Parts: sequence; C-alpha cells; structure tokens
Amino acid sequence: MFRRSLLSAAAAFAAAGAAPGIARASVPVRWDGKLAPPLNNADAFVQWAVRNRGEDPEQLRRRWERYQAAVASKDILDDRNRTAFLMTPREHFVLRQNLARSYEHNFLDIGYGVTISGPHLVARMTQVIDVQPGDKILEIGTGSGYQSAYLAYLAQRIFTIEIIQPLAERTRGIYERLVGQGYVEYGAISTRNSDGYHGWEEEAPFDKIIVTCGIDHIPPPLLRQLRNGGTMVIPVGPPGAQRVLKVVKEVGADGTVRATRSDIYGGRIVPFVPFTKLEGGVIKGTHNK
Repeated sequence: MFRRSLLSAAAAFAAAGAAPGIARASVPVRWDGKLAPPLNNADAFVQWAVRNRGEDPEQLRRRWERYQAAVASKDILDDRNRTAFLMTPREHFVLRQNLARSYEHNFLDIGYGVTISGPHLVARMTQVIDVQPGDKILEIGTGSGYQSAYLAYLAQRIFTIEIIQPLAERTRGIYERLVGQGYVEYGAISTRNSDGYHGWEEEAPFDKIIVTCGIDHIPPPLLRQLRNGGTMVIPVGPPGAQRVLKVVKEVGADGTVRATRSDIYGGRIVPFVPFTKLEGGVIKGTHNK
C-alpha cells in the first residue's frame, strides 16, 4: 500500500523530467482560498493568470475557450466551479505529446491503459456533487491527477486512490513538483495506491465521493463510507456502456440505508475505463459482478 505526504518530498520532484506536464517558474501569487480570476473576459483572464500564476498564455487561451464551452453546455453552473475550472492547469496533467491537446473535449491517453477524462465531464461530475469548503472528498481512480487538482480549489481535504502503482507514483510526483513550484493548494491532496473498491475506511466518513472508473453496481464499501446525506457520482453499467449516476445516501431512524439515484446526463451512455481489482497485490480482472 502506497501513501505519501505531499509536502515532504516536493523539492525532490521540482525538476522531474520524466513526469508529464511542463516545468514552470515559481507561482508569483499563491492560492489562499480567496484568489480569484476574472470570469467574464478572455483578455483579462489571460493577463491575470500570467501575472498571478506565471502560466503560459497559449494554454490559458485554450483553457478559456474550453471554459466558455463548458459554461454554455451547463457543465459549470456557479462562480465557485467557474473559478475552479479556470484555476486548474490541465496542461500539467497530460502527457508531453498531448500538451497542444490539453483542453480538447476528449479523453486522452495517459499510459498504463487508462485516460484523463474530458474537461466537460470532470466539470459536470464536480458540479453535480456540490462541493463545499468544509467537505471531505474521496476520489476513486486518481489517474492523471486532474480531478483532485480541480477539487483542491473547492475543498481542503481530498483523498484519492489509484490502483496502478507506477501511475500512482507518477501522479504523486506531479503533485509534489507543482507544490514545489508554488501550487500550495495541492498540499490538500492525500494519495494512496490500493484497490479503490474498498475505499479509505480509516478516513471515512466522506461528504462526497467521485468514482472515475466504470462498474456494474455501486460498491457497498463506498456507500458505507459516505456520510448520511452525502453524495456520490459514479459511472454504473456494463463494460463500455455506463451511465453517470448521482447517488444520495439517506439513513432512516431504524438504520435503513436508502440510495436515491439520478442520471446526470439523462440516460446518455458515457464509457469509462473498467473498475479493476487487486488480488494478491496484482491487478486481475474487474469488480463487475
């Protein structure tokens, strides 16, 4: 089982050439929970982000264009989520060969047979669970690290699990490198290499859970670790044909658990990578019944 403290080894990864993403100078103005970019003008946003975050103007233009599309398609609905989208440098979480495609409306390969979800999907799944500043969040399927980075602008306690050890280590290195560059907000992210089906019991309960891999049922351990009144978003269905469900947990006075489900895309199929499982420390098959 692999778990590390993000801040402890940040400097060691500051120049990690093997990690995806692009190296940048230190961030001029660090995130404090109040820092906010302009939300209504492209030029103002790019100038603000160059001055305050030291980011690449070309990538910032791409980010703004995708932001406008996500707002227009109602994947983003409020200013807190608009800010989170614009603050998250997706270009640091894709492979180098895909830098020019960082903000395309597509899943992109990140190696190890998995992908980084498209920005619209990440935005909608995050919007749907209505993250509040005091929430404790669990993500199943760290992948590239983009989803948890996005969440770091909405909450301060984020726990994320990745089953593929080399991918978990690589993404951990990206977070540590970025913290070393001044993205101190990613210090809120705790990572673990394990089988996400079983959740993170010692840190439960969680206010919100995001699952980023497809399965044909809601894992009982994750439902147990969701607090009463908490919300989970999870792709459920047969392989390659999942529907993304919002699940709200309610516990009755008699202890009966009720999970109310709704489809966040109104029945549209969204294929996800499979929810794989560990057996004897080796990934074998999936958790589908």
